[in-house]
Amino acid sequence: MTDEWYVLIEEDTRETERVNAGELQLHRWMLVGTHYIDGGEEQAIAAAEDAALHFIPRGLALYAQPGDEPSRHAFLTRDGAWVVLIRQRTRECHIRVTTAQLVHFQEEKEAPPKTLKEKLRGAVQAPPPSPKPWTPTTKA
Repeated sequence: MTDEWYVLIEEDTRETERVNAGELQLHRWMLVGTHYIDGGEEQAIAAAEDAALHFIPRGLALYAQPGDEPSRHAFLTRDGAWVVLIRQRTRECHIRVTTAQLVHFQEEKEAPPKTLKEKLRGAVQAPPPSPKPWTPTTKA
């Protein structure tokens, strides 16, 4: 486990899908920022509060005029996460700001490129089986 703390910012992104004669508004949370905080947990908590009170989501920032200040309702949940409703004119966004400690990091590893022989063999053979999905280990 490391002693690295981060502030994570998620935005509620919306996509409009047309289905038959109507429209569906699809919502999903998307991680838009991982900010390393130099210091410990206390500094991360203070930085998360600052982000909750001042962060402007991209969806509002694109349409903001100089001097605009959106309305903001910031809620601190029992687990320390901030859920914020931000409105400006006819637009509104939701963000979630949390603190997190980095507990694991692994670099990406790429397989070596295939040789011509392996490529030709792969063209005539069936593909290898898919990796098995993760399942929790059971303790006996």
